[in-house]
Amino acid sequence: MCQDCGCGDVNLVPLELQTRILARNDDVAAHNRAHFRERGIFAINLMGSPGSGKTAVLEATARALRDGRNLAALAGDLATDNDAVRLERAGIRSRAITTGQACHLDAEMVHHELHHLDLTGIEYLFIENVGNLVCPAVYDLGQNVNVVALAVTEGEDKPLKYPTMFAKADLVLLTKMDLLPHLPNTNIAAIDDALARVMPEPRIIRFSAQERTGVVGWIEWLTSCRAALAGEMVGA
Repeated sequence: MCQDCGCGDVNLVPLELQTRILARNDDVAAHNRAHFRERGIFAINLMGSPGSGKTAVLEATARALRDGRNLAALAGDLATDNDAVRLERAGIRSRAITTGQACHLDAEMVHHELHHLDLTGIEYLFIENVGNLVCPAVYDLGQNVNVVALAVTEGEDKPLKYPTMFAKADLVLLTKMDLLPHLPNTNIAAIDDALARVMPEPRIIRFSAQERTGVVGWIEWLTSCRAALAGEMVGA
């Protein structure tokens, strides 16, 4: 359990204190968002369970764009910089955020690492959140969109068990589709139905980093979202 916020447990951290923590977080998130806007950076909060394929998604993204120099990432985990090292090898400018015991990233952690990450020429910043389907959905980081990686191996009812995460998602990447032949009892239609029940506007891309399924659609979605943001900035 996260010792700073109590993960919604009012017996551990009183509601009034939790409210102040979130208010402070939202202030810093607004600062992060303004920073991204000034630099023309499109920020993506990539969430999902441990092992859902978040890092593999980013590696595939770098391969698809052929030049990772316009991509940067902050990789969150309780310990190790393993994911950040993988992303650097893929050509993505990266920094690790190790949280110790915290089960999510917050805006302050992101803000701190931004001072240590060269954002020159960066168009997309991926914030790979700590593997968790609960707390990361609560904390605004200053991102433009929320993306959830949901592996086909995780079970058909995950969206119903963790509705807040998926309700706040702008897009779900249904990952590890290449494993479906080995999962005869997995019903993709049931996953689609579960997502439709909890997402206000269900957007799902079937994705396989190994077979590169869905990568084109993912890149098109990213570029269209960034273009739409740029249009809003011009019209503001």
